[in-house]
Amino acid sequence: MNKPYFVRAEWDADAGVWVATSDDVPGLVTEATTIEALDAKLQVMVPELLEANGCLPADGTIAVELLARRFTVAAAAAA
Repeated sequence: MNKPYFVRAEWDADAGVWVATSDDVPGLVTEATTIEALDAKLQVMVPELLEANGCLPADGTIAVELLARRFTVAAAAAA
Protein backbone atom coordinates (compact mmCIF):
# COMPACT_ATOMS: atom_id res chain seq x y z
CA MET A 1 0.00 0.00 0.00
CA ASN A 2 1.10 3.54 -0.73
CA LYS A 3 1.93 6.10 1.93
CA PRO A 4 -1.31 7.69 3.20
CA TYR A 5 -2.19 11.22 2.19
CA PHE A 6 -2.29 13.29 5.37
CA VAL A 7 -5.28 15.60 5.90
CA ARG A 8 -5.73 17.99 8.83
CA ALA A 9 -9.19 18.96 10.09
CA GLU A 10 -9.77 21.72 12.59
CA TRP A 11 -13.03 22.82 14.15
CA ASP A 12 -14.06 26.39 13.30
CA ALA A 13 -16.37 27.29 16.18
CA ASP A 14 -17.41 30.59 14.62
CA ALA A 15 -18.61 28.91 11.42
CA GLY A 16 -19.68 25.65 13.10
CA VAL A 17 -17.78 23.46 10.63
CA TRP A 18 -14.77 21.18 10.33
CA VAL A 19 -12.23 22.65 7.88
CA ALA A 20 -9.87 20.24 6.11
CA THR A 21 -6.60 21.08 4.35
CA SER A 22 -3.61 19.09 3.21
CA ASP A 23 -0.03 19.66 2.09
CA ASP A 24 -0.14 16.22 0.44
CA VAL A 25 -3.22 16.86 -1.73
CA PRO A 26 -2.77 19.99 -3.88
CA GLY A 27 -5.78 22.30 -3.74
CA LEU A 28 -7.61 20.53 -0.93
CA VAL A 29 -9.71 22.88 1.18
CA THR A 30 -13.20 21.80 2.21
CA GLU A 31 -15.57 21.93 5.14
CA ALA A 32 -18.48 20.02 6.66
CA THR A 33 -20.63 20.23 9.77
CA THR A 34 -19.66 16.76 11.05
CA ILE A 35 -16.47 14.75 10.90
CA GLU A 36 -18.41 11.92 9.22
CA ALA A 37 -19.65 14.26 6.48
CA LEU A 38 -16.12 15.61 6.06
CA ASP A 39 -14.74 12.09 5.66
CA ALA A 40 -17.38 11.33 3.01
CA LYS A 41 -16.41 14.48 1.09
CA LEU A 42 -12.73 13.54 1.29
CA GLN A 43 -13.43 10.09 -0.21
CA VAL A 44 -14.59 11.90 -3.36
CA MET A 45 -12.39 15.00 -3.38
CA VAL A 46 -8.98 13.47 -2.69
CA PRO A 47 -8.99 11.13 -5.73
CA GLU A 48 -10.43 13.91 -7.93
CA LEU A 49 -7.75 16.40 -6.88
CA LEU A 50 -4.94 13.86 -7.22
CA GLU A 51 -6.12 13.03 -10.73
CA ALA A 52 -6.49 16.71 -11.68
CA ASN A 53 -2.93 17.37 -10.50
CA GLY A 54 -1.46 14.28 -12.17
CA CYS A 55 -0.60 12.72 -8.81
CA LEU A 56 -2.68 9.53 -8.82
CA PRO A 57 -0.73 6.52 -7.55
CA ALA A 58 0.04 3.97 -10.28
CA ASP A 59 -1.91 1.23 -8.50
CA GLY A 60 -4.95 3.46 -7.85
CA THR A 61 -4.85 2.86 -4.10
CA ILE A 62 -5.49 6.05 -2.14
CA ALA A 63 -5.21 5.92 1.65
CA VAL A 64 -6.19 9.02 3.61
CA GLU A 65 -5.07 9.73 7.18
CA LEU A 66 -7.43 12.26 8.77
CA LEU A 67 -6.27 14.01 11.93
CA ALA A 68 -8.97 16.12 13.61
CA ARG A 69 -8.39 18.70 16.32
CA ARG A 70 -10.99 20.56 18.34
CA PHE A 71 -10.21 22.93 21.18
CA THR A 72 -12.77 23.88 23.80
CA VAL A 73 -12.71 25.92 27.00
CA ALA A 74 -14.60 24.71 30.04
CA ALA A 75 -15.34 26.70 33.15
CA ALA A 76 -14.60 25.13 36.51
CA ALA A 77 -17.59 24.51 38.76
CA ALA A 78 -17.96 27.03 41.59
CA ALA A 79 -16.93 25.60 44.92
